[in-house]
Amino acid sequence: MSEVVLVTVVGPDRPGITAALTGCLANYNVTILDVGQSVIHDTVSLGMLIELPRDAGGCLVFKDLLLKAHELDLNVRFTPVSEEDYEQWVAAQGQSRHIVTLLGRQISSRHLARVAEVVAHHGLNIDNITRLTGRISLRRPEEKRIASVELSIRGDVPDLTMLHAHFLETARALEIDIAIQEDNIYRRNRRLVCFDMDSTLIQAEVIDELAREAGVEEEVAAITRSAMAGELDFADSFRKRMALLEGLDESVLRDIAERLPITEGAERLIRNLKRFGYKVAILSGGFTFFAEHLRRKLGIDYVFANPLDIRQGKLTGKVKGEIIDGRRKAYLLHQLAAQEGISLEQVIAVGDGANDLPMLSIAGLGIAFHAKPVVKEQAQHAITTLGLDAILYLLGMHDRDLAETGG
Repeated sequence: MSEVVLVTVVGPDRPGITAALTGCLANYNVTILDVGQSVIHDTVSLGMLIELPRDAGGCLVFKDLLLKAHELDLNVRFTPVSEEDYEQWVAAQGQSRHIVTLLGRQISSRHLARVAEVVAHHGLNIDNITRLTGRISLRRPEEKRIASVELSIRGDVPDLTMLHAHFLETARALEIDIAIQEDNIYRRNRRLVCFDMDSTLIQAEVIDELAREAGVEEEVAAITRSAMAGELDFADSFRKRMALLEGLDESVLRDIAERLPITEGAERLIRNLKRFGYKVAILSGGFTFFAEHLRRKLGIDYVFANPLDIRQGKLTGKVKGEIIDGRRKAYLLHQLAAQEGISLEQVIAVGDGANDLPMLSIAGLGIAFHAKPVVKEQAQHAITTLGLDAILYLLGMHDRDLAETGG
């Protein structure tokens, strides 16, 4: 009959600790059933669940570990684990797992406490907590404008919708973003990211910029707000807005494109996505001229938008071909996934308006980015406090993963 013991070790970190302690166990052919280690500010915490045959000289094993720990200035503790407790622990490995990601300008004890309360309220257990963003200098705290912490939680979730709602309510109260994703193979194997353009990749609605040049800004802006809030059919509202632009000189297009403000974090996000082999697409109800400008500037792989109809150097107030609305965006996303040979679970969709909801709903990871309330409430995830590069942390990337590209 074997004996199960939990060995926990804490103390100053240095090279060789794990090798020395596991070496002691190896001398007695001890089986390690589970092991975990973390280091926080040069302090190591190591846990090993070991199986020790009763005739293997257990006292000698513990004596050797104590001597080695003393030699390394470590504190060690031995906790017997009953057979019943061990079997319950084994049975728990079939429970579902989720990843909870906190995103904000800073993450404080108040944020972690509230999130942990929600986890406990739903009967879930936190297995691991990991900081994804880099260390913060106390002398130059302004240099780090993003904070992200990831929690790995275990347990069955009978009502995921309620859990999402609880986290959304907590995020609003704390003024941070909280995302929860099932921890499955797809989360670690996304391959395609599809972006809306206006108010997502750029901090502007291009049609409003065109309207300003045409002197019809107020009329177009009113229609835009209603359409993006889901109060008007996108295609009909699009035609109404376009009609107001009839006669605008095409010479203004290049000037508008050059001054379009790129959204915070967009360049960092796409640079890193491309480095890790992702394909990037723009699926926009805006205009091809400006989407192509972003393609060249950011290195976008695919562009789908509305080509402006121009005759004799003037806008006709129409676009060529089928208008790209919400339904069309979802169709294009589906087609791109098929073309890339991936499943929809491997696709990320990012947008801010009601016409983005169809593609957000079918993507494996749908993100409402600084979105209208109706969109944020219906999307799987929302980012409201940070720039687009916050998506890197939703993918589980660490700042150390991004250092080679300049972060």
